[in-house]
Amino acid sequence: MSEVLSISNLNAWYGESHVLHGIDLQVDRGEVVTLLGRNGAGRTTTMRAIMGLTGNRTGSIRLFDKETIKMATHSVAQLGVGYCPEERGIFASLTCEENLMLPPRLPQAKGEGMSIAEIYEMFPNLKERRNSPGTRLSGGEQQMLAVARILRTGANLLLLDEISEGLAPVIVQALARMIRMLKSKGYTVVMAEQNFRFAAPLADRFYVIEHGQVVEKFRAHELQSKMSMLSEYLGV
Repeated sequence: MSEVLSISNLNAWYGESHVLHGIDLQVDRGEVVTLLGRNGAGRTTTMRAIMGLTGNRTGSIRLFDKETIKMATHSVAQLGVGYCPEERGIFASLTCEENLMLPPRLPQAKGEGMSIAEIYEMFPNLKERRNSPGTRLSGGEQQMLAVARILRTGANLLLLDEISEGLAPVIVQALARMIRMLKSKGYTVVMAEQNFRFAAPLADRFYVIEHGQVVEKFRAHELQSKMSMLSEYLGV
């Protein structure tokens, strides 16, 4: 398998605050990789650092075999990286479909981007709500819209930050189906998740982050043997 993302000795700061301390992680093409950890552990900062959204960064972040540690955020995105932050960023003044059409296609991305028809096939709720104002959608529909918007651009590495947080179980199940479908279509997904029960059946590999450092990493088949350690770190 070829590496899509390789991070080595990543340190990151917000102002004077040193938040990430030597993060190392790798993600292969077509994998679902989950970053586990408590609130404040550094999972979201790792995502933001990949996109160039933190302050000072040192170390190495290679995306599609290009060194990006000094790249601006828009240049990182143009490589084919889509970031779905926890706050979603849905525009209230635009309809569901207008929100969907907003980001441009990425000229340098490896993927061609899903058509509107393909997106509506994957997300029938969005088709039904296509003329509704963006913020009139339910929390789950807004989450689906935030992911669908990325898929249309041609990005094929998706960074999903806490997509299951605060959503009803039936919506969480729909998001799990979405991630399985994306994996089957060859997308690569990195999820930052506090909801272990959501992430456990989906991921190929796990990284546990604590105090801005990777403290454990393991594959899906090792999950059962790691439960006591996860209970200690996550309280699961």
